[in-house]
Amino acid sequence: MKNAGEAGRKVIVIGSGFGGLAAAIRLQALGAKVTLLEKRPRLGGRAYRLQESGYTFDMGPSLITAPNILDAVFRRGGTSLEKELDLLPLNPFYRIFFHDGSRFEYNGDPLAMKEQMRGFNPRDADHYDSFMAAIAPIYREVIDKGLGAKPFHRAMTMLSFLPTVIKLGAWRTATGFVNRHFQDWRHRFVFSFHPLYIGGHPFHCPAIYLMIPYLERSQGVWYTRGGMTTVVEALAKTFQSLGGVIRTSAGVQSIETSDGRVTGVRVGDEYLPADIVVSNADLATTYRSMLPSVKRKKWTDAKLDKQHFTMSCFLLFLGVRKRFPKLAHHTLILAERYRELLDDIFGKKILPDDFSLYAHAPTRTDDSMAPPGCESLMILIPVANNASGLDWKNLSGTFADKIIAFLEAWGLTDLRAHLEFQRVFNPDDFTHELGAHLGNAFGIEPRLSQTGYLRPHNRSEEVGGLYFVGAGTHPGAGVPGVMLSAEAAEACIREDWPDLDKAR
Repeated sequence: MKNAGEAGRKVIVIGSGFGGLAAAIRLQALGAKVTLLEKRPRLGGRAYRLQESGYTFDMGPSLITAPNILDAVFRRGGTSLEKELDLLPLNPFYRIFFHDGSRFEYNGDPLAMKEQMRGFNPRDADHYDSFMAAIAPIYREVIDKGLGAKPFHRAMTMLSFLPTVIKLGAWRTATGFVNRHFQDWRHRFVFSFHPLYIGGHPFHCPAIYLMIPYLERSQGVWYTRGGMTTVVEALAKTFQSLGGVIRTSAGVQSIETSDGRVTGVRVGDEYLPADIVVSNADLATTYRSMLPSVKRKKWTDAKLDKQHFTMSCFLLFLGVRKRFPKLAHHTLILAERYRELLDDIFGKKILPDDFSLYAHAPTRTDDSMAPPGCESLMILIPVANNASGLDWKNLSGTFADKIIAFLEAWGLTDLRAHLEFQRVFNPDDFTHELGAHLGNAFGIEPRLSQTGYLRPHNRSEEVGGLYFVGAGTHPGAGVPGVMLSAEAAEACIREDWPDLDKAR
């Protein structure tokens, strides 16, 4: 491996989310001179840290799946996940509370899963193994055979995969696939909700994303001591150890081009030349705001407007002078409505009276995340993105109060009386803080018409030398997805710039 200081190609990576950090490490390890630019004061993108009054919150991702994908990036940087992070296994992965008061401890133990399922529907328990056997080949295609890390910029790549999609039934919707195996409504939810973690509507999202339950069972669900920012810090340290340069508070105003190729970027009044630019910024924002002089042929504003962007989220961060044992590390609290609620959020784009929520209580695993005897709670409610026209400036306060009142009535007794810290992050913040088009939380929605070749590609079709990583490109959102997008982008770059390989 050649040290970056001896390399010739100049690379700028825009944005320091997991995709940007992974791309920076991979390209620095190839022998390029990489500069990572982040517009905010600290690294992390959606994986930002909030600290106040002794409370520490993960503002985005809160768990690790597919640790092997993360380890592969560390190993490209000459280290390993084991050396850099203190991973702790979670059990249960999630605690799920249904509207009727029933509860499910979702974990990776087949016997424990079937025992719980038998209490709701014995037939469903008998079908658990056959369901896992049905989604195992999807997992092997995406993870073991590296489909998620292969660029999908050629139609033949998609066409060659279609027979497998048809054979596996992965063209069905996630819920349609799950409903063929299970009868009880609880089990249908338990095995179909995972696309929501990457911004997908389970009734629209193709079943190829059902590799997630198998991934969790085979590789576990993990927490890193100190929160997800420790992953960001470890990746940044690895990048810098290779000679990479990091600049924070360095927002990119424009990507400069000449004769259809990138030449560099502008940060304020400063021009930074580059042979290659990798954008981990929101894809629509990159095209709309950072390439003002480029006449786009494919990804015009009109084309981008036709894309389905994911829902947003309303995040409520609560520092509480009390602990609530009813909560697991990850807890889902569900409304009675399932599909109807999702349709309100994704389709009608309204703020319904009811909601389902996800609660993150990291002190179940890591006492350092809050003062002794206290709780640092992150409450996440899926809401419509800003195509809704909702006035979050006026809605945020009353909606936060409604959530707190709901949680108290549900079982977090005296929550309000013990509040020491409260902060909201709403769809407007996704837009202004993260540059997310329409305040989306997970980029471009994973639906059949926006999967694989039909998603924006890792190599820009508009400008030579411009590449994309992150949730808006292939393969999609989620920590494993954006890390794999960096591998796919690297494959494009190595194809376009063979001298990088020769430089090592």
